[in-house]
Amino acid sequence: MTSSDLGIRADPGSFRDPANRVFHAAGQVLRGLDPQAARHWAALADSTFFTGLLAEGKVCGTEQVEPAVLPGWAAVLRHERIPFVSHPYEWSFGMLRDAALLHLEILRRALPAGFTTKDGSAYNLQWRGASPVFIDVGSFTPLVDGEPWAGYRQFCQTLLYPLLLEAHLGLDFQPWLRSRVDGIEPDQMRRLFRGARRLLPGVPTHVHLHGAMQQRHARASSVDVRAQLRSAGYSRELALATVRGLEKLVRRLDRREAPSHWVDYQRTCSYSAQDRAEKEHFVETAVQAAGTPRLVLDLGANDGRYARIAARHAAAVVAVEQDPAVADALYGALRAEGDRRILPLVMDLADPSPGGGWGGVERAGFATRAHADVVLALAVVHHLAIGRNVPLGQVVDQLLGFLRPGGRLVVEFVHPDDPMACRLLANKPDGLFPEYRRDVFERLLAAHCRVERQRELPSGTRTLYQVVAGG
Repeated sequence: MTSSDLGIRADPGSFRDPANRVFHAAGQVLRGLDPQAARHWAALADSTFFTGLLAEGKVCGTEQVEPAVLPGWAAVLRHERIPFVSHPYEWSFGMLRDAALLHLEILRRALPAGFTTKDGSAYNLQWRGASPVFIDVGSFTPLVDGEPWAGYRQFCQTLLYPLLLEAHLGLDFQPWLRSRVDGIEPDQMRRLFRGARRLLPGVPTHVHLHGAMQQRHARASSVDVRAQLRSAGYSRELALATVRGLEKLVRRLDRREAPSHWVDYQRTCSYSAQDRAEKEHFVETAVQAAGTPRLVLDLGANDGRYARIAARHAAAVVAVEQDPAVADALYGALRAEGDRRILPLVMDLADPSPGGGWGGVERAGFATRAHADVVLALAVVHHLAIGRNVPLGQVVDQLLGFLRPGGRLVVEFVHPDDPMACRLLANKPDGLFPEYRRDVFERLLAAHCRVERQRELPSGTRTLYQVVAGG
Protein backbone atom coordinates (compact mmCIF):
# COMPACT_ATOMS: atom_id res chain seq x y z
CA MET A 1 0.00 0.00 0.00
CA THR A 2 1.42 3.38 -1.02
CA SER A 3 1.41 6.64 0.92
CA SER A 4 -1.25 8.03 -1.42
CA ASP A 5 -3.45 5.01 -0.64
CA LEU A 6 -3.20 6.00 3.04
CA GLY A 7 -4.18 9.60 2.23
CA ILE A 8 -0.64 10.88 2.88
CA ARG A 9 0.54 13.80 0.76
CA ALA A 10 4.13 15.03 0.70
CA ASP A 11 4.45 18.78 1.14
CA PRO A 12 5.83 20.10 -2.20
CA GLY A 13 7.98 22.65 -0.34
CA SER A 14 9.77 20.04 1.78
CA PHE A 15 12.31 18.00 -0.14
CA ARG A 16 15.68 19.75 0.01
CA ASP A 17 16.86 17.99 3.19
CA PRO A 18 16.84 14.21 2.57
CA ALA A 19 17.10 13.52 6.32
CA ASN A 20 13.50 14.60 6.94
CA ARG A 21 10.35 15.55 5.08
CA VAL A 22 6.96 17.05 5.88
CA PHE A 23 3.70 15.30 4.97
CA HIS A 24 -0.01 16.04 5.33
CA ALA A 25 -2.45 13.32 6.36
CA ALA A 26 -6.04 13.60 7.62
CA GLY A 27 -5.56 17.21 8.66
CA GLN A 28 -2.28 16.48 10.46
CA VAL A 29 1.17 17.90 9.72
CA LEU A 30 3.73 15.10 10.05
CA ARG A 31 7.51 15.01 9.66
CA GLY A 32 9.37 11.83 8.81
CA LEU A 33 12.93 11.45 10.15
CA ASP A 34 15.66 9.13 8.89
CA PRO A 35 17.74 7.19 11.49
CA GLN A 36 20.33 9.95 12.00
CA ALA A 37 17.68 12.67 12.20
CA ALA A 38 15.75 10.52 14.68
CA ARG A 39 18.84 10.38 16.95
CA HIS A 40 19.25 14.14 16.67
CA TRP A 41 15.59 14.63 17.57
CA ALA A 42 15.93 12.42 20.65
CA ALA A 43 18.80 14.59 21.91
CA LEU A 44 16.96 17.80 21.01
CA ALA A 45 13.76 16.75 22.78
CA ASP A 46 15.76 16.18 26.00
CA SER A 47 17.43 19.60 25.90
CA THR A 48 16.19 22.37 28.18
CA PHE A 49 16.74 25.12 25.58
CA PHE A 50 14.36 23.41 23.13
CA THR A 51 11.64 22.66 25.67
CA GLY A 52 11.91 26.31 26.72
CA LEU A 53 11.38 27.50 23.14
CA LEU A 54 8.37 25.20 22.82
CA ALA A 55 6.86 26.49 26.07
CA GLU A 56 7.32 30.10 24.93
CA GLY A 57 5.63 29.37 21.59
CA LYS A 58 8.72 30.37 19.60
CA VAL A 59 8.93 26.92 17.99
CA CYS A 60 5.83 25.27 16.57
CA GLY A 61 4.16 22.69 18.79
CA THR A 62 5.81 19.29 18.18
CA GLU A 63 5.38 15.79 19.56
CA GLN A 64 6.61 12.35 18.56
CA VAL A 65 4.02 9.85 17.35
CA GLU A 66 4.08 6.21 16.29
CA PRO A 67 6.24 5.73 13.19
CA ALA A 68 3.62 3.50 11.59
CA VAL A 69 1.69 6.59 10.45
CA LEU A 70 4.51 7.29 7.96
CA PRO A 71 5.85 3.99 6.64
CA GLY A 72 9.55 3.94 5.82
CA TRP A 73 10.73 6.58 8.33
CA ALA A 74 12.67 5.85 11.51
CA ALA A 75 10.68 8.35 13.59
CA VAL A 76 7.69 10.60 13.02
CA LEU A 77 6.83 13.99 14.52
CA ARG A 78 3.47 15.73 14.53
CA HIS A 79 3.43 19.53 14.36
CA GLU A 80 0.75 22.06 15.14
CA ARG A 81 -1.06 23.35 12.07
CA ILE A 82 -0.28 26.97 11.20
CA PRO A 83 -3.52 28.85 10.40
CA PHE A 84 -2.27 30.22 7.06
CA VAL A 85 1.03 29.56 5.29
CA SER A 86 2.62 32.72 3.92
CA HIS A 87 5.87 33.49 2.13
CA PRO A 88 8.56 36.08 3.03
CA TYR A 89 7.84 38.15 -0.09
CA GLU A 90 4.34 38.68 1.32
CA TRP A 91 5.63 40.11 4.61
CA SER A 92 6.20 43.73 5.56
CA PHE A 93 9.59 45.10 6.62
CA GLY A 94 8.76 44.80 10.33
CA MET A 95 7.63 41.21 9.85
CA LEU A 96 10.81 40.22 8.03
CA ARG A 97 12.94 41.92 10.69
CA ASP A 98 11.11 40.16 13.55
CA ALA A 99 11.40 36.85 11.72
CA ALA A 100 15.16 37.41 11.36
CA LEU A 101 15.49 38.26 15.05
CA LEU A 102 13.61 35.13 16.10
CA HIS A 103 15.84 33.00 13.87
CA LEU A 104 18.93 34.53 15.48
CA GLU A 105 17.54 34.20 19.01
CA ILE A 106 16.90 30.50 18.46
CA LEU A 107 20.44 30.00 17.16
CA ARG A 108 21.90 32.01 20.05
CA ARG A 109 20.08 29.80 22.55
CA ALA A 110 20.95 26.59 20.69
CA LEU A 111 24.73 27.11 20.47
CA PRO A 112 25.56 26.96 24.22
CA ALA A 113 23.44 23.80 24.44
CA GLY A 114 25.52 22.12 21.73
CA PHE A 115 23.09 22.55 18.83
CA THR A 116 22.96 24.60 15.66
CA THR A 117 20.65 24.87 12.66
CA LYS A 118 21.45 23.44 9.25
CA ASP A 119 20.08 26.44 7.42
CA GLY A 120 19.01 30.03 7.93
CA SER A 121 16.15 30.47 5.49
CA ALA A 122 13.28 32.90 5.98
CA TYR A 123 11.02 30.03 4.92
CA ASN A 124 11.81 28.36 8.26
CA LEU A 125 9.34 30.75 9.88
CA GLN A 126 5.59 31.26 9.82
CA TRP A 127 3.08 33.30 11.81
CA ARG A 128 0.40 32.94 14.44
CA GLY A 129 -1.28 36.26 13.79
CA ALA A 130 1.39 38.90 14.38
CA SER A 131 3.74 36.52 16.23
CA PRO A 132 6.52 34.71 14.32
CA VAL A 133 7.11 31.02 14.97
CA PHE A 134 9.99 28.75 13.88
CA ILE A 135 8.64 25.69 12.06
CA ASP A 136 11.68 23.78 10.73
CA VAL A 137 12.32 21.47 13.68
CA GLY A 138 14.25 19.19 11.34
CA SER A 139 16.86 21.93 10.92
CA PHE A 140 18.32 21.43 14.42
CA THR A 141 21.50 19.37 14.49
CA PRO A 142 24.32 18.78 17.00
CA LEU A 143 27.05 21.40 16.88
CA VAL A 144 30.53 20.44 15.70
CA ASP A 145 33.06 22.80 17.27
CA GLY A 146 35.16 24.66 14.75
CA GLU A 147 32.55 24.58 11.99
CA PRO A 148 30.79 27.76 10.85
CA TRP A 149 27.02 28.20 10.83
CA ALA A 150 25.88 26.41 7.68
CA GLY A 151 22.83 28.67 7.44
CA TYR A 152 24.71 31.98 7.26
CA ARG A 153 24.47 32.33 3.49
CA GLN A 154 20.73 31.57 3.47
CA PHE A 155 20.17 34.00 6.33
CA CYS A 156 21.91 36.76 4.39
CA GLN A 157 20.14 36.06 1.11
CA THR A 158 16.58 35.63 2.41
CA LEU A 159 16.56 37.84 5.52
CA LEU A 160 19.49 40.25 5.97
CA TYR A 161 19.93 41.42 2.37
CA PRO A 162 16.24 42.23 1.84
CA LEU A 163 16.30 44.25 5.06
CA LEU A 164 19.44 46.11 3.95
CA LEU A 165 17.83 46.95 0.61
CA GLU A 166 14.87 48.63 2.23
CA ALA A 167 16.66 50.20 5.20
CA HIS A 168 19.60 51.65 3.25
CA LEU A 169 18.21 52.19 -0.26
CA GLY A 170 14.47 52.56 0.33
CA LEU A 171 13.71 49.71 -2.10
CA ASP A 172 10.76 47.43 -1.37
CA PHE A 173 12.30 43.99 -0.93
CA GLN A 174 9.20 41.96 -1.84
CA PRO A 175 9.77 41.85 -5.63
CA TRP A 176 13.38 40.76 -5.09
CA LEU A 177 12.43 37.82 -2.88
CA ARG A 178 9.52 36.82 -5.07
CA SER A 179 11.76 36.58 -8.13
CA ARG A 180 14.22 34.07 -6.62
CA VAL A 181 13.31 31.36 -4.14
CA ASP A 182 16.91 31.28 -2.83
CA GLY A 183 16.99 35.02 -2.17
CA ILE A 184 19.34 37.81 -3.22
CA GLU A 185 22.88 36.79 -4.20
CA PRO A 186 25.93 38.62 -2.73
CA ASP A 187 27.05 39.61 -6.24
CA GLN A 188 23.78 41.46 -6.80
CA MET A 189 24.18 43.27 -3.50
CA ARG A 190 27.77 44.23 -4.20
CA ARG A 191 26.73 45.98 -7.42
CA LEU A 192 24.09 47.97 -5.52
CA PHE A 193 26.40 48.95 -2.66
CA ARG A 194 29.33 50.65 -4.31
CA GLY A 195 31.12 53.88 -3.49
CA ALA A 196 30.04 55.48 -0.23
CA ARG A 197 27.32 52.86 0.14
CA ARG A 198 30.02 50.28 0.84
CA LEU A 199 30.37 51.73 4.35
CA LEU A 200 26.71 51.55 5.39
CA PRO A 201 26.02 49.41 8.51
CA GLY A 202 26.29 45.71 7.79
CA VAL A 203 27.50 46.14 4.22
CA PRO A 204 31.31 45.81 4.60
CA THR A 205 31.15 42.51 6.50
CA HIS A 206 27.99 40.80 5.31
CA VAL A 207 27.96 41.93 1.68
CA HIS A 208 31.49 42.65 0.43
CA LEU A 209 33.55 40.42 2.73
CA HIS A 210 30.96 37.65 2.49
CA GLY A 211 30.99 37.88 -1.31
CA ALA A 212 34.77 37.80 -1.47
CA MET A 213 34.99 34.83 0.90
CA GLN A 214 32.32 33.00 -1.07
CA GLN A 215 34.31 33.41 -4.28
CA ARG A 216 37.46 32.23 -2.53
CA HIS A 217 35.76 29.21 -0.97
CA ALA A 218 34.17 28.27 -4.28
CA ARG A 219 37.66 27.25 -5.38
CA ALA A 220 38.16 25.03 -2.32
CA SER A 221 36.28 22.02 -1.04
CA SER A 222 33.92 22.40 1.92
CA VAL A 223 36.18 20.04 3.89
CA ASP A 224 39.12 22.37 3.26
CA VAL A 225 37.12 25.39 4.44
CA ARG A 226 36.05 23.69 7.68
CA ALA A 227 39.59 22.51 8.31
CA GLN A 228 40.94 26.03 7.74
CA LEU A 229 38.43 27.51 10.19
CA ARG A 230 39.26 24.96 12.88
CA SER A 231 42.99 25.55 12.48
CA ALA A 232 42.36 29.31 12.69
CA GLY A 233 40.71 28.84 16.09
CA TYR A 234 37.07 29.25 15.08
CA SER A 235 35.08 28.37 18.21
CA ARG A 236 31.60 28.26 19.67
CA GLU A 237 32.32 31.59 21.37
CA LEU A 238 33.15 33.20 18.05
CA ALA A 239 29.96 31.78 16.55
CA LEU A 240 27.96 33.28 19.42
CA ALA A 241 29.66 36.62 18.95
CA THR A 242 28.71 36.56 15.26
CA VAL A 243 25.08 35.86 16.11
CA ARG A 244 24.98 38.67 18.68
CA GLY A 245 26.52 41.04 16.15
CA LEU A 246 23.87 40.12 13.60
CA GLU A 247 21.12 40.64 16.18
CA LYS A 248 22.46 44.09 17.00
CA LEU A 249 22.63 45.00 13.31
CA VAL A 250 19.13 43.75 12.49
CA ARG A 251 17.57 45.56 15.46
CA ARG A 252 19.06 48.86 14.24
CA LEU A 253 17.66 48.52 10.73
CA ASP A 254 14.47 50.40 10.00
CA ARG A 255 12.46 51.03 6.85
CA ARG A 256 12.73 54.38 5.14
CA GLU A 257 9.52 56.37 5.42
CA ALA A 258 8.03 57.00 1.99
CA PRO A 259 4.93 59.09 1.25
CA SER A 260 1.80 56.97 0.84
CA HIS A 261 -1.73 58.17 0.14
CA TRP A 262 -3.12 54.99 1.64
CA VAL A 263 -1.65 55.57 5.12
CA ASP A 264 -4.31 58.27 5.65
CA TYR A 265 -7.04 56.56 3.64
CA GLN A 266 -9.55 56.24 6.48
CA ARG A 267 -9.27 59.99 7.05
CA THR A 268 -9.27 61.09 3.41
CA CYS A 269 -11.77 58.64 1.85
CA SER A 270 -15.33 59.66 0.98
CA TYR A 271 -17.06 57.73 3.78
CA SER A 272 -19.27 59.61 6.22
CA ALA A 273 -19.46 58.54 9.85
CA GLN A 274 -22.90 57.06 9.14
CA ASP A 275 -21.55 55.14 6.12
CA ARG A 276 -18.78 53.71 8.25
CA ALA A 277 -21.09 52.65 11.07
CA GLU A 278 -23.48 50.94 8.62
CA LYS A 279 -20.58 49.18 6.94
CA GLU A 280 -19.13 47.92 10.21
CA HIS A 281 -22.52 46.55 11.28
CA PHE A 282 -23.02 44.85 7.90
CA VAL A 283 -19.59 43.19 8.08
CA GLU A 284 -20.02 41.97 11.64
CA THR A 285 -23.44 40.50 10.90
CA ALA A 286 -22.07 38.69 7.84
CA VAL A 287 -19.14 37.13 9.71
CA GLN A 288 -21.44 36.08 12.57
CA ALA A 289 -23.75 34.42 10.04
CA ALA A 290 -20.86 32.13 9.07
CA GLY A 291 -20.71 30.68 12.58
CA THR A 292 -17.08 30.53 13.68
CA PRO A 293 -15.13 30.81 10.42
CA ARG A 294 -11.79 29.05 10.35
CA LEU A 295 -10.40 31.62 7.94
CA VAL A 296 -11.49 35.10 6.84
CA LEU A 297 -9.72 37.01 4.07
CA ASP A 298 -9.86 40.80 4.25
CA LEU A 299 -8.78 41.99 0.81
CA GLY A 300 -7.62 45.60 0.76
CA ALA A 301 -7.35 45.70 4.54
CA ASN A 302 -5.78 49.16 4.95
CA ASP A 303 -5.59 49.86 8.71
CA GLY A 304 -7.29 46.58 9.65
CA ARG A 305 -10.59 48.09 10.83
CA TYR A 306 -12.70 45.29 9.31
CA ALA A 307 -10.12 42.58 9.95
CA ARG A 308 -10.43 43.36 13.66
CA ILE A 309 -14.22 43.10 13.45
CA ALA A 310 -13.90 39.71 11.71
CA ALA A 311 -11.36 38.52 14.29
CA ARG A 312 -13.98 38.83 17.04
CA HIS A 313 -15.73 35.82 15.53
CA ALA A 314 -13.15 33.97 13.39
CA ALA A 315 -10.28 31.64 14.25
CA ALA A 316 -7.91 33.41 11.86
CA VAL A 317 -7.97 36.46 9.58
CA VAL A 318 -5.56 37.21 6.73
CA ALA A 319 -5.48 40.96 6.03
CA VAL A 320 -4.13 41.59 2.52
CA GLU A 321 -2.87 45.09 1.72
CA GLN A 322 -1.06 46.25 -1.42
CA ASP A 323 0.86 49.16 0.10
CA PRO A 324 3.92 47.92 2.05
CA ALA A 325 3.94 51.01 4.30
CA VAL A 326 0.29 50.52 5.27
CA ALA A 327 0.78 46.80 5.86
CA ASP A 328 3.82 47.54 8.02
CA ALA A 329 1.87 50.06 10.10
CA LEU A 330 -0.88 47.48 10.59
CA TYR A 331 1.66 44.84 11.59
CA GLY A 332 3.25 47.20 14.11
CA ALA A 333 -0.12 47.91 15.70
CA LEU A 334 -1.09 44.22 15.83
CA ARG A 335 2.31 43.25 17.23
CA ALA A 336 1.96 45.87 20.00
CA GLU A 337 -1.50 44.49 20.79
CA GLY A 338 -0.17 40.93 20.98
CA ASP A 339 -2.65 39.83 18.32
CA ARG A 340 -2.52 36.14 17.38
CA ARG A 341 -5.46 36.00 14.96
CA ILE A 342 -4.80 38.62 12.28
CA LEU A 343 -1.98 38.03 9.80
CA PRO A 344 -1.17 41.10 7.64
CA LEU A 345 0.27 40.42 4.20
CA VAL A 346 1.65 42.62 1.42
CA MET A 347 0.13 41.72 -1.94
CA ASP A 348 -1.23 43.31 -5.10
CA LEU A 349 -4.57 41.63 -5.84
CA ALA A 350 -4.10 42.40 -9.53
CA ASP A 351 -0.85 40.41 -9.38
CA PRO A 352 -1.20 37.92 -6.50
CA SER A 353 1.66 35.63 -5.53
CA PRO A 354 2.06 32.86 -8.12
CA GLY A 355 3.48 29.41 -7.53
CA GLY A 356 7.28 29.42 -7.45
CA GLY A 357 10.41 27.43 -6.82
CA TRP A 358 10.99 23.90 -8.10
CA GLY A 359 8.27 22.83 -10.52
CA GLY A 360 6.39 26.03 -9.80
CA VAL A 361 4.84 24.38 -6.73
CA GLU A 362 7.59 24.50 -4.10
CA ARG A 363 6.03 27.77 -2.92
CA ALA A 364 2.28 27.58 -3.46
CA GLY A 365 0.53 30.52 -5.07
CA PHE A 366 -1.91 32.62 -3.08
CA ALA A 367 -4.96 31.24 -4.88
CA THR A 368 -3.87 27.71 -3.95
CA ARG A 369 -3.57 28.61 -0.25
CA ALA A 370 -6.55 30.96 0.06
CA HIS A 371 -9.66 28.88 0.74
CA ALA A 372 -11.66 31.00 3.12
CA ASP A 373 -15.04 30.69 4.82
CA VAL A 374 -15.58 34.44 4.45
CA VAL A 375 -14.01 36.92 2.03
CA LEU A 376 -14.29 40.65 2.66
CA ALA A 377 -13.81 42.72 -0.49
CA LEU A 378 -14.59 46.24 0.66
CA ALA A 379 -13.70 49.17 -1.61
CA VAL A 380 -11.68 46.80 -3.82
CA VAL A 381 -13.75 46.09 -6.94
CA HIS A 382 -13.43 49.58 -8.46
CA HIS A 383 -9.65 49.62 -7.97
CA LEU A 384 -9.32 46.36 -9.89
CA ALA A 385 -11.95 47.02 -12.56
CA ILE A 386 -11.18 50.71 -13.24
CA GLY A 387 -7.73 51.26 -11.76
CA ARG A 388 -6.21 48.07 -13.18
CA ASN A 389 -8.49 47.45 -16.22
CA VAL A 390 -9.57 43.97 -15.07
CA PRO A 391 -12.94 43.00 -16.62
CA LEU A 392 -15.69 43.12 -14.00
CA GLY A 393 -16.64 39.48 -14.56
CA GLN A 394 -13.08 38.36 -13.92
CA VAL A 395 -12.94 40.41 -10.72
CA VAL A 396 -16.04 38.57 -9.47
CA ASP A 397 -14.56 35.22 -10.51
CA GLN A 398 -11.35 35.91 -8.60
CA LEU A 399 -13.15 36.92 -5.41
CA LEU A 400 -15.37 33.83 -5.51
CA GLY A 401 -12.33 31.67 -6.26
CA PHE A 402 -10.94 32.45 -2.80
CA LEU A 403 -13.98 30.86 -1.10
CA ARG A 404 -14.55 27.35 0.13
CA PRO A 405 -17.78 25.76 -1.15
CA GLY A 406 -20.67 27.44 0.62
CA GLY A 407 -18.49 30.32 1.81
CA ARG A 408 -19.69 33.90 2.06
CA LEU A 409 -18.46 36.92 0.12
CA VAL A 410 -19.04 40.41 1.51
CA VAL A 411 -18.40 42.77 -1.37
CA GLU A 412 -18.80 46.50 -1.86
CA PHE A 413 -19.70 47.98 -5.22
CA VAL A 414 -18.68 51.63 -5.63
CA HIS A 415 -21.06 53.28 -8.09
CA PRO A 416 -19.59 55.14 -11.10
CA ASP A 417 -20.76 58.47 -9.63
CA ASP A 418 -18.95 57.94 -6.32
CA PRO A 419 -16.13 60.50 -5.77
CA MET A 420 -13.47 57.77 -5.63
CA ALA A 421 -14.72 56.10 -8.83
CA CYS A 422 -14.91 59.50 -10.54
CA ARG A 423 -11.29 60.14 -9.59
CA LEU A 424 -10.22 56.85 -11.17
CA LEU A 425 -12.35 57.35 -14.28
CA ALA A 426 -10.94 60.85 -14.79
CA ASN A 427 -7.61 59.30 -15.77
CA LYS A 428 -9.16 56.90 -18.30
CA PRO A 429 -10.38 57.45 -21.89
CA ASP A 430 -14.11 58.11 -22.19
CA GLY A 431 -16.24 55.04 -22.81
CA LEU A 432 -13.56 52.56 -21.70
CA PHE A 433 -15.70 50.97 -18.97
CA PRO A 434 -19.29 50.70 -20.27
CA GLU A 435 -19.86 47.51 -18.25
CA TYR A 436 -18.90 49.09 -14.94
CA ARG A 437 -22.47 49.48 -13.69
CA ARG A 438 -24.39 48.31 -10.66
CA ASP A 439 -26.93 46.30 -12.71
CA VAL A 440 -24.12 44.45 -14.50
CA PHE A 441 -22.38 43.71 -11.21
CA GLU A 442 -25.59 42.34 -9.67
CA ARG A 443 -26.20 40.17 -12.73
CA LEU A 444 -22.69 38.72 -12.44
CA LEU A 445 -23.24 37.92 -8.76
CA ALA A 446 -26.61 36.30 -9.44
CA ALA A 447 -25.03 34.03 -12.06
CA HIS A 448 -22.78 32.40 -9.47
CA CYS A 449 -24.17 33.19 -6.03
CA ARG A 450 -27.21 33.60 -3.88
CA VAL A 451 -27.55 37.13 -2.57
CA GLU A 452 -28.53 36.92 1.11
CA ARG A 453 -28.47 40.63 1.92
CA GLN A 454 -27.67 43.93 0.32
CA ARG A 455 -27.50 47.42 1.75
CA GLU A 456 -27.02 50.78 0.08
CA LEU A 457 -24.94 53.04 2.29
CA PRO A 458 -26.44 56.37 3.35
CA SER A 459 -24.20 58.29 0.91
CA GLY A 460 -26.13 56.64 -1.92
CA THR A 461 -23.05 55.84 -4.00
CA ARG A 462 -21.96 52.50 -2.52
CA THR A 463 -23.79 49.19 -2.04
CA LEU A 464 -22.81 46.22 0.12
CA TYR A 465 -23.71 42.62 -0.76
CA GLN A 466 -23.56 39.44 1.29
CA VAL A 467 -23.62 36.42 -1.01
CA VAL A 468 -23.20 32.66 -0.66
CA ALA A 469 -21.01 30.98 -3.25
CA GLY A 470 -22.73 28.42 -5.42
CA GLY A 471 -26.17 29.52 -4.28
